[in-house]
Amino acid sequence: MKIALASDHAGFQLKEFIKKRLKDNSETVVDFGTDSERPCDYPDFGRAAAEAVARGHCDCGILICGTGIGMSIVANKVPGVFAALCTNGLQAELSRRHNNSNVLVLGGWMIGQLLAEEIVHRWLTAEFEGGRHGRRVDKISAIGPVLGK
Repeated sequence: MKIALASDHAGFQLKEFIKKRLKDNSETVVDFGTDSERPCDYPDFGRAAAEAVARGHCDCGILICGTGIGMSIVANKVPGVFAALCTNGLQAELSRRHNNSNVLVLGGWMIGQLLAEEIVHRWLTAEFEGGRHGRRVDKISAIGPVLGK
């Protein structure tokens, strides 16, 4: 599996921890940055990783910022991306099983390394169930831009 990984400065340490764990498990990781804890703008890195997933260059993505909210907003602006901000393993698993999420978002200030490791593991190992969930995901995919603003 090829995983797009990105963070801003607030998520950098957790990104590096997750990157090491993924590589230890023989996953292919494409790191879209950032490369330090120097202040930076999360949309630059989140967008690049989300677009790699949407274009099929990566199978899925993991994005990390301080709270996870900013990266979630950025990723979900990219057509074809279903980003889920998760704070526990069950949310992560169900975001895959029921919502077919292809981008996991974490808050570097919100969770520790052990919880992040569990969340990532449960997210990566869960599979979309389809069925009634597929019908709902199709309805979400059909939502277009809001007109008349």
